[in-house]
Amino acid sequence: MPITLRDLVTDRTLGLRSVCPSADLDREVGWVHSSELPDPAPYLDGGELLLTTGLGPDAAGPARYVAGLARHGLVGLGFGTGLGHDAIPDEVVRACAGHGLALLEIPERTPFIAITKAVSASLAADSYAQVVRTDEAQRALTAAALGRSGTSRVLRGLAGRLGAWVLVSDADGAVRHAAPRTAGRRAEALLPEIDRVRAHRNPTSVTVAVNGGQVVLQPIRLPGSGAVLVVGRDRAFSPVDRQVIGSAVSVLTLLHSRTSAVGRAERRLRTALLRLMVDGPAQEAREIAGELWGPLPGAGARVVVLRRRSGSTRELLDVLESVAARSGPLFFGALDDVVVAVVAADAGEPVTALAGPRPDVRAGVSDPVDDIGVGLRQARQALDAGAHRGNRLVRFGELAGEGLRSLVPDADAAAFAESLLRPLVTHDAHGRGDLVRSLREWLAHHGQWDPAATRLGVHRHTLRARMDRVASLLGRDLDSPGVRSELWFALQVDAT
Repeated sequence: MPITLRDLVTDRTLGLRSVCPSADLDREVGWVHSSELPDPAPYLDGGELLLTTGLGPDAAGPARYVAGLARHGLVGLGFGTGLGHDAIPDEVVRACAGHGLALLEIPERTPFIAITKAVSASLAADSYAQVVRTDEAQRALTAAALGRSGTSRVLRGLAGRLGAWVLVSDADGAVRHAAPRTAGRRAEALLPEIDRVRAHRNPTSVTVAVNGGQVVLQPIRLPGSGAVLVVGRDRAFSPVDRQVIGSAVSVLTLLHSRTSAVGRAERRLRTALLRLMVDGPAQEAREIAGELWGPLPGAGARVVVLRRRSGSTRELLDVLESVAARSGPLFFGALDDVVVAVVAADAGEPVTALAGPRPDVRAGVSDPVDDIGVGLRQARQALDAGAHRGNRLVRFGELAGEGLRSLVPDADAAAFAESLLRPLVTHDAHGRGDLVRSLREWLAHHGQWDPAATRLGVHRHTLRARMDRVASLLGRDLDSPGVRSELWFALQVDAT
C-alpha cells in the first residue's frame, strides 16, 4: 500500500508531530522534496511532502508561501525546528490550517534524509508488491485458461482478484460468459459503450463511470472476433488493476484464437455434414452431427436459409453459435453462399435473431419436412421469392397461394409474357378480332367451348375459329397442357 502522512507520523523513529488537528493525514505521499526557496511550488508536480527549515521564506509572506503549495497539490509541509526556528511560526500554522494543508513538525534530531529514505523505501516496496501481484495474477489466469471451460475459469479468477463483476460480449452483443452469472444482466445498459468499442478501427480500452463505480471495456484483439471484455465494480480501478485486466485480455485472446482455429475446422465439418444430409447418406450424417453437437430436430423440422446482401457468412455463423447455446435442437452450417439452419418446426428464434434486427440479412423458411434436401429447396425458393419482392423474411407456405408468379422476377415475367403474346396483341391492335380476351376466357373455362362462348357473347363456332387463329399465330398446340400453362401464366402477367 502507498505510504501516507499518518504512516510517517506514527513512525516513532522519525518523531514527527502533526500540528494541524483538522489535516487529512490519510493522503498518500508521492515523493519527498526539501527546498529553502521563497516559492518552490512551481518546481513540484503535486502529491509531494515538502521539507523546509523555514530559512527561505521572508517573515512577511507565510500566507502566500503556503497558498502556493496548496494550489500546486502538495500533500503536506514538513517544518524543521531547532535551526532557524525553535518552533513553527504562528503565521505558518494559521496559513496551513486555513488551506487544509497538513503541517508536520520535524525535530532537530531527525535529518530530512531519514524521511526521504522512509518514503523511498515504502514506494519501492509498494512498486515491488504491484509487480508481484501482477505476476501472480498472470500466472493464475494462465493456469485457469489451461483447464476445461477456460474462458469461464479466467473470468471467475479475474472477478475474484479485483472484487468485480466480469462478462464477455460477443459479436452479436449477446453475453457469452459472465462472473458471477448475474453480471450478464448489466450488458444491456452497456450496449452503446460495447458497440463503441467494437466499432473502433483501432481497438482500444474505454473507461466509463456508472452509478459511482467504474467500468472498463477492452476488445479481445482477434480479427473478426467482435468480442469485448467488460469489467466493473463500485470503486475506481488502480493502475495495477488495469494491468491485471490487460493480462486477462491477453489470455482470453489466446483462448479465442485457439477456439477460432477449432471453430474453423468445425464449420468445415458442418458444411460436409449438411451436404451429406442433402445428397445422402442422410441418416449417417445426422448421427454424426448428433454425437458432436447434440440431438438434431426430429421429423417435421424446418430448414432456414439465410443470406447477407454483402460480406461473409462468418458473422451469421457466430450469431447462430450463440443462439444454439441457449436454444433447443439446432444444426447449422455454411453451404455455398448461404447459411443453412435446421430447426424444430416451432422454433422461431434462429430466424428472428438473425433476420429480424439485421437489414442486410434475408431469410427463407421451409414447411415442416422430413427430408432436409426438400426443405433446403423450399427454403431457397422462399429466399429467392423474398429477394424478388423485397421481403427480408419469407416462408415457403406463404407462396402456395401465390402460384408460379411469385417465384419469377417481375422483369423476367413481363419479358416472357410480352414475347409470347406479341402476335395476338398485334393482331388485336389492328381490329381483326379479340384474340387475347377470347384466349383468357377459354383457358379460364378449362377449354370448354360453350361456357366460354357464352361468357364472350359469341357462338361457339366463332370461338373455335378464334382459337384456331391463336394456334396459327403462335405456332403452338393449344391441346398441350404445357402450352396452356405457359399461356395462362403470360396472361396473368399481362393482366397486372
